[in-house]
Amino acid sequence: MYELLKGLGSWLVSGEQWTGSDGIGNRLAEHLQYSLLATLVAAAIALPVGLLIGHTGRGAFVAINLSSFGRALPTVGLVVLVFLASGLSMWPVYIALVALAVPSIVTNTYAGMTAVDPEVRDAARGQGMRWYQVLFQVELPLALPLIMTGLRLALIQVVATATIAAYVSFGGLGRYVFDGLAQRDLVQVLGGAVLVALVAVVLDLALSALQRFLFRHRPAPQS
Repeated sequence: MYELLKGLGSWLVSGEQWTGSDGIGNRLAEHLQYSLLATLVAAAIALPVGLLIGHTGRGAFVAINLSSFGRALPTVGLVVLVFLASGLSMWPVYIALVALAVPSIVTNTYAGMTAVDPEVRDAARGQGMRWYQVLFQVELPLALPLIMTGLRLALIQVVATATIAAYVSFGGLGRYVFDGLAQRDLVQVLGGAVLVALVAVVLDLALSALQRFLFRHRPAPQS
């Protein structure tokens, strides 16, 4: 174990390991690109759905069941299925990552909307506000802390799962895991896993700090 950890330290601090197309810097950029793009697409899909369900109160079963669906989704199986249908491309990876991120965003957006005090809605309508004004000027601002929590959780899930890009011969930090397994190089496997975990932790801490700063005068959101 000591030799493995010693080798990991040398692997992480080696200057050669951080440069070139196979270097940590480039693989990290690829990993973040996959993760951020998939989360943005998921948000573009899930936010309107969650806002609509929360505002109208219709289709609540969708939001409730999506959370369980997201946890049960076989990500690698979905990648293989789309890969067989579309061929060698990044589409299988993006589809799987988006499908993974959508449930967290929908459920937290719905939860944030339903947490808005009904009396606040009634007061807004009583002042003559139209439905879209109530939605965007009253409900959305009040629900925003929980919505941001959903976005944060989705991004961290996607970052941790984006290693599957290497499963279909693309880049990202998962490249070290899959290449290391193929080469029986435990140091490289451990290095890839540690890097993915560090990225997830750093992003989670940064987004949590940002969320606390933005909503420091509100009660802490519950996921």
